Amino acid sequence: MTERDATPDPKSVRILIADDDPGLLESLRQLLSLEGYPVHTANGGGAAIEALRQESFDLLLLDLSMPGLGGVDVLRFMRAADLETLTVVVSGNSTVEDVAGALREGAHDYLKKPYEPAELMATVRNALQRKVLEDTNRAMRARLEQSERLHRVIVNNSPDIVFILDADKRFRFVNSRVHELLGYSRQDLLETSVLDLVEADERDKAEYFFDQARNRQTHLRSVELALRPARHSRTRRFFEVAVWPAGAGETHDHGGHEALTYGTARDITDRKESEAFINFQAYHDLLTRLPNRALFRDRVDVAISHAQRSGTRLAVLFIDLNRFKVINDSLGHTVGDRLLQGVAQRLQDCIRKGDTLSRFGGDEFTLLIPGLADNDAAVHVADKILESLQAPFEIGEHELFVGASIGIAIYPDAGDNLEALIKNADIAMYREKSTGRTGVRLYSPEMGGHPPQRLQLEQDMRRALDRDEFHILYQPQIDTHSGLMVGVEALVRWDHPRLGLLGPAEFIAIAEETRLIVELDRLTLRTAIREILHHNREGRPELRLAINLSPVLVERDDFVEDFLGILGETGFPPDLLEVEITENLLMSDTVDTVHKLNRLCAAGVQIAVDDFGTGYSSLSYLQKLPIHTLKIDRSFTHTICQEDEACIVNAIISMARGLQMNIVAEGVETEAHRDYLQRLECPMMQGFLFSPPAPLHALLTNGDLVAATATCQ
Repeated sequence: MTERDATPDPKSVRILIADDDPGLLESLRQLLSLEGYPVHTANGGGAAIEALRQESFDLLLLDLSMPGLGGVDVLRFMRAADLETLTVVVSGNSTVEDVAGALREGAHDYLKKPYEPAELMATVRNALQRKVLEDTNRAMRARLEQSERLHRVIVNNSPDIVFILDADKRFRFVNSRVHELLGYSRQDLLETSVLDLVEADERDKAEYFFDQARNRQTHLRSVELALRPARHSRTRRFFEVAVWPAGAGETHDHGGHEALTYGTARDITDRKESEAFINFQAYHDLLTRLPNRALFRDRVDVAISHAQRSGTRLAVLFIDLNRFKVINDSLGHTVGDRLLQGVAQRLQDCIRKGDTLSRFGGDEFTLLIPGLADNDAAVHVADKILESLQAPFEIGEHELFVGASIGIAIYPDAGDNLEALIKNADIAMYREKSTGRTGVRLYSPEMGGHPPQRLQLEQDMRRALDRDEFHILYQPQIDTHSGLMVGVEALVRWDHPRLGLLGPAEFIAIAEETRLIVELDRLTLRTAIREILHHNREGRPELRLAINLSPVLVERDDFVEDFLGILGETGFPPDLLEVEITENLLMSDTVDTVHKLNRLCAAGVQIAVDDFGTGYSSLSYLQKLPIHTLKIDRSFTHTICQEDEACIVNAIISMARGLQMNIVAEGVETEAHRDYLQRLECPMMQGFLFSPPAPLHALLTNGDLVAATATCQ
């Protein structure tokens, strides 16, 4: 039987879905129905058991956590009733205990919520293929005495290795697929133990599995094993091995019959390699094959824990290449990528086996040296790295030279946690880089908390305010019902003469630390009001303006007088202005904050909470403070189509309705986001689906396009 033959006609399949979430039941039903599968649903474990009593099903998609009778209870019922329905658990419970428990109770496969539709359909198809093979094997055993020839035709055309073992685990039969997949002749394997095909490091696991599988009381029926190919092939291959003891009346342990075990082995090498590659991608930089930032952080955390217990020291080195940007810009990214690979190889040649070298990003590398004897040892490694980079790199027809600036932070002198060590190594590196030379610098407390580049950015910002280097872009806020742009949010950008266009994330933190944010916020407010007023007079009198204000500005004693003074000077209608503040400001819940916001509200200004739901404050402030709007943070919107994440957005919208507040969903970037929010009747949306931040005149010119994007179905 080929893989294609093992796929049943969807109309001939009976599928039951059991879950206590009506929304999920309907979603799964629709998804499977689109593929042509007849689907029955059961709301909860009790309903599932009743359906299984009354009808037979080929496949059960089962949730574990349900009130009353849960998924495990359903599995136990099926085992007691000896039902042949194949079960795939679809659940948010993803711990090892949950997965192992479900498999022990008879589940065929396990799929974690939230799932991708394609992943679900692939799992369903694989399960149904498995069901067909199981049914075929059962029928084959029943007809074995009647038609040995038909039996061999079916088995030898199976996509899997099909075999029969005797009581000593020796092959009594194996189909020709074993030669195609492992290179063994069928005759060579007869009377050979199946354990001889298992890789040495998995022999104990395999022996335990086959011993247990002969016990009719156990539900251990499948296992993943690495099987050893014939001598001419050294490639390690992985198989899902499933076995079934011979049925009662066919064979037995005593008398004139043998105790046989039937089995199949499905080649899952491609799947295992894909899983390994995905795991490698998650923790490694694909260009250099080095650990990435995530894996490096994990290694540093482990090293710090060990150093704390043993009283030893460790070093974190921050390595920044000199002249790389010049090479990359002049010769292209292909040459730049090959240069980074060459640098990574030389750096690896300089370190010990227990050290961790990571590509931190761009042309930056980090190095962890645990078990440090003294500070000089770290400096010695850094000097060795610099020496290794002195020789030119031969990249194609180019002979390239790069150097490096290296900063070193020693635990515990330069910090007792991951963030402090990386930050201080970075500071030391920038201090060395500012000298214009290739070299090494050991961090010392005298260097302070700001690398030279940060100090330079602060100085540039002071000049930028005088030179009008800041400008405002706007992002439209769309009325969900009408699809019209009813407001805009003002977003500040910095046209830096040397670094190019900078977004708020690159300079707002510095502005707040230096208190330059006060002047910047005032400038942003005046500029935005002036531009909105111009267009209000040109035919958009109802266009609303939303603007973010820093807590640094709001906490000033003269905040309200200054703010209302600007409105009075410009003549801007207060009821068209919405001030966005963060939850961090509201967490203080001081009397002074409440008083200031009440004064703004009394003047007609609307108050919005930006990035709502990302803080950890008590929700009591929603009733204590004059808040009109909640802005759902983009991180929640981005995961809105995942069932276990969407509930957060549902809850926020429901809560806002109950408190009679407006809602704006930020980060709407796909039609799926938009459609979901429309179904929830979220009143307003904002995001790249409608428009990226743009000049105001461009948004008003393209207003019809924005409206079309908002209303298309």
